[in-house]
Amino acid sequence: MTVIVRFAPSPTGYIHIGNARPALYNWLFALKNKGQFILRYDDTDVERSKTEYAEAIARDIDWLGIKPSRVEYQSKRFAVYDAAVEKLKSAGLLYACYETAEELDLRRKMRLTRKLPPVYGRDALKLTDEQKAAFEAEGRKAHWRFLLPNFKATPFETERTEVHWDDLVRGPQTVDLASMSDPVLVREDGTYLYTLPSVVDDIDMGITHIIRGDDHVTNTGAQIAIFRALSDVVPTFGHHNLLTTTSGEGLSKRSGALSVGSLREAGVEPMAVASLAVLTGTSDNIEPVATMAELAARYEPSHASKSNAKFDPADLTGLNRALIHHLEFADVEMRLAALGITGDKAEAFWAAVRGNIDHVKDAALWWEVVNRTEPFNNAVADEDKDFIAQAFDLLPDAPWGNDIWKVWTEAVKAATGRKGKTLFMPLRLALTGVSSGPELADLLPLIGRENTLARRA
Repeated sequence: MTVIVRFAPSPTGYIHIGNARPALYNWLFALKNKGQFILRYDDTDVERSKTEYAEAIARDIDWLGIKPSRVEYQSKRFAVYDAAVEKLKSAGLLYACYETAEELDLRRKMRLTRKLPPVYGRDALKLTDEQKAAFEAEGRKAHWRFLLPNFKATPFETERTEVHWDDLVRGPQTVDLASMSDPVLVREDGTYLYTLPSVVDDIDMGITHIIRGDDHVTNTGAQIAIFRALSDVVPTFGHHNLLTTTSGEGLSKRSGALSVGSLREAGVEPMAVASLAVLTGTSDNIEPVATMAELAARYEPSHASKSNAKFDPADLTGLNRALIHHLEFADVEMRLAALGITGDKAEAFWAAVRGNIDHVKDAALWWEVVNRTEPFNNAVADEDKDFIAQAFDLLPDAPWGNDIWKVWTEAVKAATGRKGKTLFMPLRLALTGVSSGPELADLLPLIGRENTLARRA
């Protein structure tokens, strides 16, 4: 059996790191099992779905390294859903209901008052054709519910009906269909709720595994019943925990919180995002993973905990820094060129600075330092200015080798008697303008003698 998974986002906003999580889980599962990954836009809400969001989602998952086998749009498949509706109606499994939201709320409250479960009582099944016609004449339009198979003799006498599945993440699960209301599949205006198109598409596209957030666990029993009503095959389900902030707040794509696009623009490495999204809330250590293949090899659905996965956005910086420190020049050559970092010394420059930056784009700041042709005014304390003047007088002549820093500082040490921090810190400030950064032994050959002398105040 070929594993086929899907990621089905609604293009009603930009996806954030929490939305990216199920995309990554499905992609890694497909990679691990040499399967297929389908990007399927849940764009049946025509008014709220936007092409710009769909394009952004495609761009974001591509940046993360997710490569769909194919792309589908639910908005192009209404005829398929219409056919499924007719099939369910013909089987007596989809029935018309005319209650208003207010009436349903009142009945729910009445059941709670009588200490009964707040489930729909299937009153619409008792309606005669005349009563339905009267509602229609009144201007009411029907919404349609799926009749759950939780009874024997009569649908008004439900009995415990267990649906079981072995969840990829949570292990054996059981849901009692008698504990829930018949789900609405079609609204009064004829539009479809999420469930029907999702199930129909999963059947038509041969989806073998559905990996999604655990907020869908309670829906699974009813969805399995719909699968069985329409098909002989039910996919394997896996429900992972949801990603929240450290304070436990959920993420919203409408608020733009940690959107994948904003992380990309901020210079975060895609594997830093993937590592954090996948490993947070699991029994695995949160650490930078260099490649998607390596992450796929480590990915085990059952490693996710059953509680929400709390993460700190600050973790991204540490993961990003660690990944950058191991990037070779060939990995970043094009990105450095876009920053203006080119030429004979570009490779040596990258080797010198990569261990001291949080993002690749930060290299541009050090490129300016290396190529600066004027002093860092006021960087050196007044009491060190005479020392710096004497040190510059001792600057060795060209040509310079890679040991020039050692040669120079030993000469300065011998002439001034300074050592340790009192020797090195003033020199660092004079050469770079800041008190920390890459090793000066690596930077000085790149700065060169002429540019070094130009920094003499």
